[in-house]
Amino acid sequence: MKPNHEYLKQNFSSYRECIFVKDRINNDNVIVRAYTFYCGYYHGHDFNDCIDRLKIGKFCSIASGVKFMLGGNSCHRYDWFTTYPLDSISDMTEKENEEYCAYLPKGDTEIGNDVWIGFEALIMPGVKIGDGGAVVASRAVVTNNVEPYTIVGGIPAKPIKKRFNDDVISLLLKVQWWDWDLNKITKYRHILLSNNV
Repeated sequence: MKPNHEYLKQNFSSYRECIFVKDRINNDNVIVRAYTFYCGYYHGHDFNDCIDRLKIGKFCSIASGVKFMLGGNSCHRYDWFTTYPLDSISDMTEKENEEYCAYLPKGDTEIGNDVWIGFEALIMPGVKIGDGGAVVASRAVVTNNVEPYTIVGGIPAKPIKKRFNDDVISLLLKVQWWDWDLNKITKYRHILLSNNV
């Protein structure tokens, strides 16, 4: 599947179409590295109000309907008597807005390299998903960190299995193929597209 730049400025007409996400982000709090793509119907994401950052590594595959919840646009204060953001209905000074910010920061959400996130998965704020082929099942709700090369699923998402044994995972994490240049990736793709250690 090859992302098609023709669609970078318009919505998808089919779930088979995809874009490079990096080319669509225009916000300093959202960092997406090269070759990560999003497949399916694109409705855009509003990251303008987020406090925390979203960082997505290289060569990630993000299916249609995936949602990233970020601190600042999704995390209401639960330590106050009301969870309602009263600043939205009453005039406050700039100082009061800072003092009574109705949203809790949760920490940056970090998606490693070569991660596959399935259809309509929900990634909660502050979650870290490890490098190297971690897989998030369709419609999973990820509330905790995900180890590298681990498949998770369910609500809340729990580990289902590791994709390889610990020795192979350790080797793959040392190799870090996602940081190779494209010529090297092309040269060794017959190995990357196999499970032959």
